[in-house]
Amino acid sequence: MSETTIIDQPIGGLMEGITDVLNATAVATLSAGEPSWLQERRAEAWSAYERTPMPTTRLEEWRYTNLRKLLKLERLGFDGIALDAATPADEGFELASAPERLRTAMEADREASGHLVEIDGRVVHVDLDAELAAKGVVLTSLRQAVVDHADLLKEHLATNALPASRGKFQALNAALWTNGVFLHVPRGVRLERPVRVTRYLTEGAAGSAFFNRTLILADAASQVSFVDEGLSADFDRQTLFSSGVEVMARDGAQVQYVSLQRMGRGVFHLQQQRTLAGRDSTLDTLNVSLGASVARTDLNAQLLGPGANSDMLGLCFGEEGQHFDHNTSQDHVAPHAKSDLLYKGALDGNARSVFRGIIKVHKGAQQTDAYQTNRNLLLSEHARADSLPNLEIEADDVKCSHGATVGQLDLDHLFYLMSRGLSRTQAERLVVLGFLGEVLSRLPLGGVVEKVTRIIEERLQQG
Repeated sequence: MSETTIIDQPIGGLMEGITDVLNATAVATLSAGEPSWLQERRAEAWSAYERTPMPTTRLEEWRYTNLRKLLKLERLGFDGIALDAATPADEGFELASAPERLRTAMEADREASGHLVEIDGRVVHVDLDAELAAKGVVLTSLRQAVVDHADLLKEHLATNALPASRGKFQALNAALWTNGVFLHVPRGVRLERPVRVTRYLTEGAAGSAFFNRTLILADAASQVSFVDEGLSADFDRQTLFSSGVEVMARDGAQVQYVSLQRMGRGVFHLQQQRTLAGRDSTLDTLNVSLGASVARTDLNAQLLGPGANSDMLGLCFGEEGQHFDHNTSQDHVAPHAKSDLLYKGALDGNARSVFRGIIKVHKGAQQTDAYQTNRNLLLSEHARADSLPNLEIEADDVKCSHGATVGQLDLDHLFYLMSRGLSRTQAERLVVLGFLGEVLSRLPLGGVVEKVTRIIEERLQQG
C-alpha cells in the first residue's frame, strides 16, 4: 500500500476559510486527470464553500453546537488534508495483518454480499459476490467509478441528493472528497446479505482532515442493505472525518442504510446524509453514534413518490465529555407517503446530546403520515440533552405528531430489578440496554444489533 499524501500547509484557518494556497494545491491535486465535469463540480463546490458563512450558534440548526468552542480551530486546526492517490483499490490486503481494532471489527461481522475496506482515506480492498456481479451489481471505490461509470456519477454525484449548495460543510466535502464508495444495484436484483464497509484511521492519521463520499443507487424493485462502520485509534490532536452520503431508492426499491460510528477520542466526525425515496419504495436509515469527541449528523429524508416509506432510527451513548448533535428532516414532497423517526440517547458523565428534527409537509402532500420521537436518558447529574422537535405543514389532510422526553433512570424500575437479585450496577445496565434496544429492534440487521449491544455493555461495565 502506498502512503497517503499529506499537504503540509495547516488548515488552522477553517473558521475564516481554508487558505488560498491550500485551496489551489488541494483542488488541483484532486482534479488532476479527472474528467472536466468533475473538475468543474469541484471548483463550483469550493466557490460555494468560500461564499457560505461558517455556522454559528445564531443559526437555529447550530444553536447548541458551538464550533468555535468545541473545535478550538483558531488555536488547533489540522495538519493537512489527506489526499488519496487517484488509483484503483490496492492489491494484497490481508485481514490477518490488519490493525487489531480493524481486524476485530471485521471478524465480528456476519456473511456479506460484498466488502470494502478503507484505511486512512485509501480504499485498500473491495470484493463482491460473483453471482451478484454477473447480475450487474457494482461495488467499487468512488475514484474507480469515475472511470468505469462516469455517466452515472455525472448524473448523481453531488447533484440532486447532496449538492454543494446545501451548506458550508456539504460544499467542503463536495470540493475535497478523496475517495469513497459507489454501489449500484440494477433493477429487480435483490441482495439477501448486506454490503459491509469498514473505514479505519490509524494513529498516523492524527491531526489530519479526511473527506470521503458514498453514493448508493438502488434501481426499481431492487433490494439492498448497507452497513458503514467507522472506527479509529484515540488521537491527541483533533482530527476531522467528513463524510457525504447520498442514497437513492427508485420506485419499489427496498434499501436499508446503517452508519455505525465508533471513532476514537480527538475525532470530529461530520456526516451529511440525504436519502431520496421514489414511489412505493422503502428507505430506512439507522445512525448509531458511540465514538468521537464531537459528532454531528445532518440527515434529510425526501419522500418524492406516493407510497414512499422511511423509518429513521438513531441512538447515541455518550460519556466523558462527548458531544453528539443530530439534525434531521422528514421532507414530504409527495402525497400518501409515510415516515417514522425514533432517536434515543443515553448519556453518562458530562456528555451532551442535541436533537433537532423537523417534519416538513409540502403543499399538495396530502395523506402524509409522519411521526417523530426523541427520548433521552441521563445517567449522571452532569449529563445534558437538548431536544427541539418541529412541524411545518402546508397540507390540510395529514397525520403528524412529535414528542420528546429527557429523564433520569426510573428508581421504580431499578428497585424492581434489584428486588429480583440484581445489583444496582446490573440493574442500571439492563435498563439502559432495554431503553436503547427499542431502536435496534426496529432494524434487526445481521450482526449490527449484537455488535452495538456488546459495545454498550462493555462501556457500562467499565463505568
